[in-house]
Amino acid sequence: MGVVWGSSFLFMKVALAGVSFGQIAWSRLVLGGLTLGLIVLITRPRVNNGPVLPREAAVWLHFLVIAVSGCVVPHLLFAWAEQYVSSSLASIYNAVTPIMTALMATLAFRVERLGRGQVLGVVAGIAGVLVIIGPWRYAALTGDLWGQLACLGAAVCYGFTFGYTRRFLSGRPIAGATFAFLNIGLGGAIMVLLTPVLAWHPVSLSPAIVLSLLTLGALGTGLAYIWNINVLRAWGPTNASTVTYVTPVVGVVLGVLLLGETLSWNEPLGALLVLLGILLAQKRIRLPLPRRALA
Repeated sequence: MGVVWGSSFLFMKVALAGVSFGQIAWSRLVLGGLTLGLIVLITRPRVNNGPVLPREAAVWLHFLVIAVSGCVVPHLLFAWAEQYVSSSLASIYNAVTPIMTALMATLAFRVERLGRGQVLGVVAGIAGVLVIIGPWRYAALTGDLWGQLACLGAAVCYGFTFGYTRRFLSGRPIAGATFAFLNIGLGGAIMVLLTPVLAWHPVSLSPAIVLSLLTLGALGTGLAYIWNINVLRAWGPTNASTVTYVTPVVGVVLGVLLLGETLSWNEPLGALLVLLGILLAQKRIRLPLPRRALA
């Protein structure tokens, strides 16, 4: 998952040479939804001999919410942002997701409580974001700044989606493939409805662009989501979220080696602060407990 999702930022940058940001997001979700739909149609996954697809209207409504917040909006934001920022920087911002998840799970959905070390982790993560943005470099709202804010907005969307999913959907008996299909498939259906607005534009295709779009859709927005659900259920959310450590490394390495991108000094420094924040927020680094005074 780390390799697939880390390379997705490279594929978006390559695809932007011939298609619009809306067409990239459209292709990801439509191709991903078709891939997952085919898998569900063939395998017919069930939990405890239950139905393949949920029958409760409320469950479909919950999936519609996460399709918008976890697919449609962040995919559009990241694709739009990469018109102005490097794929390396976009992948670094994607690593902010666990920090946003901790905030949403605690403040918005109240499914977790943050300890002293986790609060420090959130603070470190936010400080890392500020260092990455480097507000001292901007005298005006430039495209680069708006691109970074769009990446940050996508991370907020992912954080909201994780918190919402844990609050309303995680405990329901839905097979992993079905879960992924409903999430991505509904996002793809929304994109189909938005075709005149997002995708009905001229394109200039090449083998590299076509391959990038197919990989983004079928693999990165299709199969990888089934892997994610299965790992989440087998390892739990904390261990499954370790993919966050791999994704920016892959994204930065591919951006530097294949696209010749460069990083300013503040961007890797901010990324290290974000990583420190993630480790604290996930209790992988624990602060020493204060000694109690002897009676």
